[in-house]
Amino acid sequence: MFQINAKKLGFAFGLTGALIYIGCMIVMTTTGKEGSITFFNNLLHGLDTTTIIRMDVPLTEALFGFVQTFILGWLMGACIGAFYNLQIKNK
Repeated sequence: MFQINAKKLGFAFGLTGALIYIGCMIVMTTTGKEGSITFFNNLLHGLDTTTIIRMDVPLTEALFGFVQTFILGWLMGACIGAFYNLQIKNK
């Protein structure tokens, strides 16, 4: 068994989440409202996103969302790494 560097795993999760966030921004910018609805409905197995998609997101709100997504991803990755390390130490 090997130990996981929780900080690096957290950073990788954070960057992955941030990259997905940017991908969503690109989809919404390039496809418009109807294209975004179609894309996210398909991605979410037919869940109707018509009422929750908002195209007029201010830049500051998008920036905060990007940062929050990174932070939450980092915390999830760091927790997974720490819990994994604790579990292998207890064996």
